[in-house]
Amino acid sequence: MKKALKIFLFSLLSLVGLLIIILGITYLTMSISANRKLKEAANLQGPEVKTVIVEGFEFRDLNKNGKLDIYEDKRRSTEERVNDLLSQMNLEEKAGAMFIPPVSMNKDGSVSEKPSLSDLFSLLSGGTSEMLFTKKLNHFNIFTGISTREMATWYNNLQKLAEKNRLAIPVTIASDPRNTYSNNPLASAFLGDFSAWPEPTGFAAIGDSLLTAKFGNIARQEYTAVGVRVALHPMADLATEPRWGRISGTFGEDANLASKMLTAYIKGFQGDSLGTESVTCMIKHFSGGGPQKEGIDPHFAVAKGQIYPGKNFNYHLIPFEAAFKAGVGEVMPYYGIPMDQTSENVGFSFNKEIITDLLRNKYQYDGIVCTDWGIITDMKVFGKTILPARARGMEKATEEERMLKIINAGVDQIGGEMIPEMLVKLVKDKKVSETRLDSSVKRLLRMKFKLGLFDNPFVDVEKSVKIVGNKEFREAGLDAQRRSLVLLKNDSSQTGKFLPLKKGMKIFVKNIKPEKVAAFGTVVDKLEDADMAVIRIKSPKQHIDGTGLLGNLFSAGDLDFKGKEKDEILKILNSKPTVVDIYLDRPAVIPEIAAAAKGLIANFGVSDEAFLDVLFGKYKPEGHLPFELPSSMEAVRNQKEDVPYDSKDPLFKFGFGLSY
Repeated sequence: MKKALKIFLFSLLSLVGLLIIILGITYLTMSISANRKLKEAANLQGPEVKTVIVEGFEFRDLNKNGKLDIYEDKRRSTEERVNDLLSQMNLEEKAGAMFIPPVSMNKDGSVSEKPSLSDLFSLLSGGTSEMLFTKKLNHFNIFTGISTREMATWYNNLQKLAEKNRLAIPVTIASDPRNTYSNNPLASAFLGDFSAWPEPTGFAAIGDSLLTAKFGNIARQEYTAVGVRVALHPMADLATEPRWGRISGTFGEDANLASKMLTAYIKGFQGDSLGTESVTCMIKHFSGGGPQKEGIDPHFAVAKGQIYPGKNFNYHLIPFEAAFKAGVGEVMPYYGIPMDQTSENVGFSFNKEIITDLLRNKYQYDGIVCTDWGIITDMKVFGKTILPARARGMEKATEEERMLKIINAGVDQIGGEMIPEMLVKLVKDKKVSETRLDSSVKRLLRMKFKLGLFDNPFVDVEKSVKIVGNKEFREAGLDAQRRSLVLLKNDSSQTGKFLPLKKGMKIFVKNIKPEKVAAFGTVVDKLEDADMAVIRIKSPKQHIDGTGLLGNLFSAGDLDFKGKEKDEILKILNSKPTVVDIYLDRPAVIPEIAAAAKGLIANFGVSDEAFLDVLFGKYKPEGHLPFELPSSMEAVRNQKEDVPYDSKDPLFKFGFGLSY
């Protein structure tokens, strides 16, 4: 036995050592390549932009020709400026504008030129100079964040570097949500210094459009303070399939409620019209990503398609119609395949009937259409594919064929990719006309001009520090967290209702920071010593076969608690009077827990502080469920993926919510 253990440990250490060597070689190879590309990019850099006065008018001489060009003249109309700039752009510059890959940033606020093991996202992007000068890119998204001062400094450094391009087209920065208390790295960026709010489902639970608009306005101020001008949100998808792993980013399953929230959200970010203080919203995922078969997300190849057993395709368009009416600036189609809804079963961004016929022609939408991230190229290490492109329905096509399909479908921009040379080749091979590129580049330039980036792309660093996460914004976020809590059960006791709790009791807690509870009662370590228990749990999830390591970041599978996890929860509930607070990133199936709990509260991303304030009666619960909670997994399996609130005998219906 000891010999076998030694052999196992030796083999394990050898494997770990080999892995470290492979990673080291990979990192060294990437660093050498980055150095070479940085030198190549440096040779393409021109002078910085200078401010010039011509006939008494001061302007930024973007193309450094000493003359006032139309695109440099803020007195001219947006269309005049767009057309003038387009006429000066070469094919490579046009192609570069049509991609939006990730960009990394150094912690000290300098631009990132080399991969860093301290920022794994830097391994997914190129060096900044390579992307700006070699590939002519001027749209980027950011995944991570650093402190406000350094982030604003980085943004200014990036724009200053971009000025050295031939036409000095400013950079547009986009980001996933940054203000949600609960972070999912696949759906939101890290909170950092930003004010913390509930998930969109929490806003739907509150149902107050004025609050949603207020949030949008506050988030807008925080975004613009650090240079983020495109919000890769909100989601207009409807949570009609309870197993889907992205429900927390939606406004629930009711199309009318979602429409009301989306309108307020967009107005908060964009204003009544797009302008120099706006953050443009990229609504997603057209034409509605909610009805995934068995809830398996199309991030994964094992997804079974987007299906409509209730023939309810048009229901999922209702929130998008509200977004179009609100003037949303950009649209993102999803990865999935709308099974049998068009003449071919391909992903939305490849589907001309969805992009051109439906979005462009029926809805007369002339804003930017950008694909979801990573649908053309496979992620490879040493020539071996480690993450295939999410080219649903186009898996057997070449990368060039996928790009051609996207362009012909009517898409303007390709997310998560940086291969403009492939698009240039398609034009030179006469498979795509340069005029076709012009139509998309016009939309992309028009957005930059509307946002005022050509006239002043920089931010005030000191002002940024005062804006992001200030006390007023944090208090507003905390108040929204409190208001979003949904009281589902409140048993009666001899002295009245069980909730709100009275101070001074001995309390056993689970998944709550004990120091947060100290102001309300005495925290005890042993359950038997407690007067009662308060536990915070999260909707269950399972790992779906075939989703790999990435699948661990998604909630998926059955919605009921099982085995040891369920037994441990019920043991507490059956031992002491217990309040259960459950984070509903998906509609959990909890009949036994609901029956045994004295108090049951649902949350959509709230802090311990906000939860305890409501639990002990400093504030009253106001929320109502934005989706129903099914009574069993059998009911879940029998409901239709595209139909709202249709499970048999739900435990709690859509819109349910109590108060004190």
